[in-house]
Amino acid sequence: MLKIDYYGNITRFELGRSLLGRWRYWTVAYLIDGLMIDTGCAHTARELAAALDENSLRRIVNTHSHEDHIGGNDLLQRTRNRLEIFAHPRALPILANPRDTQPLQPYRRLFWGYPMPSQGSALTEEARLETEHHTFQVIYTPGHSPDHLCLYEPDKGWLFTGDAYTGGKDRAMQPGYDPWQIIVSLKHLAKLPSDKLFPGCARVRENPARALGDKIAYLEETGEQVLDLHNRGWEIEKIAKKLFGGPMPVEFFTLGHFSRRNMVRAYLK
Repeated sequence: MLKIDYYGNITRFELGRSLLGRWRYWTVAYLIDGLMIDTGCAHTARELAAALDENSLRRIVNTHSHEDHIGGNDLLQRTRNRLEIFAHPRALPILANPRDTQPLQPYRRLFWGYPMPSQGSALTEEARLETEHHTFQVIYTPGHSPDHLCLYEPDKGWLFTGDAYTGGKDRAMQPGYDPWQIIVSLKHLAKLPSDKLFPGCARVRENPARALGDKIAYLEETGEQVLDLHNRGWEIEKIAKKLFGGPMPVEFFTLGHFSRRNMVRAYLK
C-alpha cells in the first residue's frame, strides 16, 4: 500500500504491506529535486515505481541497509537507465547481496520481503550531495545500524533522519541496535539549525530540536535505569518488566527478536 503527502516540493511516500486489510509496519521514502531518500520494501517496489514520473528521479540515497529501506532499489535502478544509488560504505556489500549478507527472520520476510541486489557508490562522511536546487550534507549516524547516515539541507533547515530518529518511547529493540551510539548521533543532529525533521518511519516534526531533545532524554534516562538495576544485581528479565511492562505482541510474532529483553541487553553491551 502507498500513501503520498506533500511538504512544499518534498514528496513523502508512506509504504507498507497490507495484511488482513490493514497496514502493517509501514516505512517512508522522500523525493526532493530528483533525489529519492530510501525506497521502501520489496513488497511495495512496484507501487513506488508506478507512482514516480518517468523523469522525476535521478538518484537514490539509502539511509541504511535494512530491508524496509532498500527494497525498491533494484527495480528503480534497472528501469531508470542504471540509476545511481549512494549509501554508507558499510552498506554497499549488503545492497549488492542482501540475501547472504543480511538474513531475515520470518516476520521480516513477511512484512518487508527480501530486496533484490543493487549496485551503489559510497558516500563519505561530511560529503556534499548536489541536486539542481539543493545541497545535502551527509552525516554518519550509527546506532540504529552501523551503516546509518542522515542528510541535512542547511539552507532550508531540512533534516532527513532515516531510522536514527523514531518517534515515541522505545520499549523494545532488535539485536544490533546500540542505544548509546543512537544517543551520540541524536546529539550531533540536535546541534544542527533545523526547521523540519523528516523521519523514516514516523510523522514529520516541525520542531526538530524539541523532538530530538525529548528522545535523547528518554534514551539516557532509560539507560541510567538499566545500569542502576543491573548493578544492583537484577536479572535482564526483571529489568525489562520493571522498565517496560509486561509482554508485548511484537515479541510474540517476532519470536523474541524484537523485544524488551534485547533493549536491556543493548544498554548493557
